[in-house]
Amino acid sequence: MRTLTRKLGGPIRVGIFVLAATLFTGGCLAEPDPSKGNAASPTVLITGANRGIGLELARQYSSEGWQVIGTVRKPNQAEALREFGAEVMQLDVTDQASVEQLAADLDDREIDLLINNAGILPRMNSLAEVDFDDYNRVLAVNTVGPVRVTRALLPNLQAGDGKTIVNVTSGLGSIAGNTSGGFYGYRESKAALNIFTRSLAADLGPEGFVCIVIHPGWVRTDMGGANAPVLAEDSAAGIRRVIGGLSPADNGTYWTYEGETLPW
Repeated sequence: MRTLTRKLGGPIRVGIFVLAATLFTGGCLAEPDPSKGNAASPTVLITGANRGIGLELARQYSSEGWQVIGTVRKPNQAEALREFGAEVMQLDVTDQASVEQLAADLDDREIDLLINNAGILPRMNSLAEVDFDDYNRVLAVNTVGPVRVTRALLPNLQAGDGKTIVNVTSGLGSIAGNTSGGFYGYRESKAALNIFTRSLAADLGPEGFVCIVIHPGWVRTDMGGANAPVLAEDSAAGIRRVIGGLSPADNGTYWTYEGETLPW
């Protein structure tokens, strides 16, 4: 399903996201910057953080001492997220008012890393099976949602030191890798997310941003199903390793959680 073009190897590269690289090499969190008030560690905001990969990312980042903001549609159902010490905030990525409320609640709070993780997978494996309500829904969540969130939170990201945006995509979004068809709606939503990220990288790169898409693998979650070969903890750990190794040269690239790059 994929043609691999590059593999992440050797020591973790020193990139613009130095704090993350320090964490992944077993270092300590940087001392607080007096100009940043009481913020003693970098902040990551993860959408769709109440289950699956998002929940595991929240757990792992929290365990490393990060300030974790996890967004969910139903905060009263986010008990596990709270147990990890994450700050839970309400967000429906398809609702512009909800996105604007999140931005208002965050005010001028600095965010170092944004992970647009929220996504859905409708089951439309043939053209005859396409349900246009589901088709519109998957585009609204998987493609338009990250655009809404990124635009609304851009001032927070510009104020942060990390300036890193990670959009969770899929290998199914690779046009070059699509030799089997199927997955209508989902493939299109992720391919569109990919090109959005490329545009974002071109626009924000001069400001020092690193914007990437990452394929988390076929993960054993509610979305991926019980037969998926990759555990959520392994996928999340791989995603974190990739993020921790990013450098400015990686702006606008397409990764797997295993540290390999994929063809567009």
